[in-house]
Amino acid sequence: MVITVKDGEKLDGGKLEYAVVTARMWDGFTVTTADGDPAVFAILDEAGRVVESGPYLARHLWEIAVLSYRCYLIREKALKVWSEPSGRFEERGDP
Repeated sequence: MVITVKDGEKLDGGKLEYAVVTARMWDGFTVTTADGDPAVFAILDEAGRVVESGPYLARHLWEIAVLSYRCYLIREKALKVWSEPSGRFEERGDP
């Protein structure tokens, strides 16, 4: 697996042989077969039975990943979260 990021930088080291997983901020995870056919994420129990699957699972996993990263940034003081009373910016005319 090769991960290509901005400016063509590539990160190697993945272990997938039969699927391709991509991620973009505006649409989350996408998974296809190695041939490019659409695929879906699935969660299997230890016996190999599918317990969750479908397009909603990709979205849910993406939301978990983003939330985890945001929490990390906040803990490391690299991200501040601001909360303002509803309508405050509109009253001042700020964008």
